[in-house]
Amino acid sequence: MGLRINDTIPDLKVETDQGELSLHDWIGDSWAILFSHPKDFTPVCTTEFGAVAKLSDEWEKRGCKVIGVSVDGVEDHKKWKGDIEKVGGAKAGFPIIADTGLEVSKAFDMLPAEAYLPDGRTPADSATVRSVFIIGPDKQLKLMMTYPMTVGRNFGEVLRALDALQASTTKGVATPADWQVGEDVIIPPSVSDEDAKAKFGSFEAVLPYLRKTKLPG
Repeated sequence: MGLRINDTIPDLKVETDQGELSLHDWIGDSWAILFSHPKDFTPVCTTEFGAVAKLSDEWEKRGCKVIGVSVDGVEDHKKWKGDIEKVGGAKAGFPIIADTGLEVSKAFDMLPAEAYLPDGRTPADSATVRSVFIIGPDKQLKLMMTYPMTVGRNFGEVLRALDALQASTTKGVATPADWQVGEDVIIPPSVSDEDAKAKFGSFEAVLPYLRKTKLPG
């Protein structure tokens, strides 16, 4: 069975362009984003890695580490980073896992157990390795999204989702559609009006089950 929301991610030992690491040890007490790619030196993936590199200050501000995954080897990753930095205009300081044996791809249910890399393969052979996983400090999977090869990921949305997850898990709230930092949040239906007033102060009852309030400081 594949990973589901709130499952603890496997503590895999992986080889990266920055050396070997254990996923759990690497995450430590931080949030983490693992984003995967089917092959190095491919156009859409290169722009995505560049986008992640440009957001390095934003990840750091939120206490979030980022790590890439591609099913090519360490030496290819090191060479590819030159292209990534040229396209992104920023240093790609994050590690990239060399998932040549597909252990990560299979453990995170991006490829079936029987998958293998054929000789002379193309990105189509590992096309489903195009996912984003947001992981909490508790090592549990908080969010995942998967894209096709032809659609570049919106890492502004990944950043927004991270903000929403951090707000909801630390403040006991939910966030409405398109929520951005600074906007009102939702009080969960499990919280009574009396408890909501004690915890959040004033709130707006849009519907009996939809109550909005300011995010507690």
